[in-house]
Formats: sequence, C-alpha cells, structure tokens
Amino acid sequence: MKILVGFNGYFVSKDAVKLSIKYAKALNASVDIVTMLEKGHVLHLNDMEKADKALDEAKEAFEELAIPCRTRIITNQLNAGENLVGFAEDNDIDMLIIGIKRRSKVSKILLGSTAQYVILNAPCPVLSIQ
Repeated sequence: MKILVGFNGYFVSKDAVKLSIKYAKALNASVDIVTMLEKGHVLHLNDMEKADKALDEAKEAFEELAIPCRTRIITNQLNAGENLVGFAEDNDIDMLIIGIKRRSKVSKILLGSTAQYVILNAPCPVLSIQ
C-alpha cells in the first residue's frame, strides 16, 4: 500500500504526517511526502532549502520507525491540487492524506480550494484532517 501526504509545513500538514505514520504502521504501507513550490514567481534558493529542511524533519519520524518514506519537492506551473492528483495517478497511490484549514466563502472563491480539487479529482480515497 502507498500513502501520499500533501505537505506545506504548516501545523495541519504536520498533523497529516503524524496521522500517516499511524496508517502506515497499521497497513504496512510506504509513504510519500510531497510539497509544492509554484514557479509562478521566482524561486529562491532559500525557498528550496526551507522546503528541503521541513521535509527532512518530517521524514525523521518514519526513519525511526523503519517505515519506508520518500520526500519530493515539485516545482512547476500547476497548483498544489493538480500536483497532488497527478502524483497520485503517476505513482499508483492508494490513499492521499491532506491537511485543510478553514477559510471564509469569499476566500475560497478568490483563492480556490486545494482540498476541494483533490477530493473531487483524486484517483484514490482522500483523508482530510483539520
């Protein structure tokens, strides 16, 4: 079994990582932790280093428990939802775990909803944590 965790470094995505550990142990699964950096703006080396450091910290808990875990930084023009769904499709992911945060209706209209896109388009079950 393969689990994918969408990770952005915020508390809710760290909670998603913790939850994925429980599922990975129970289901004898491997875990992919993916974060996205959009190329819509200039990527700075500092952004990549911060993302890499956050992923390394997230991966430590898996290594301590001998749970197979890979991390990946995706950089392209797509939004986070499209990247997560594409990664899930390309890697035969069995479960996708994402953290969600509450937003006002106006904010959702203006900014879109990554979680909504993932839930509606993912090729596998999606578990959202708040």
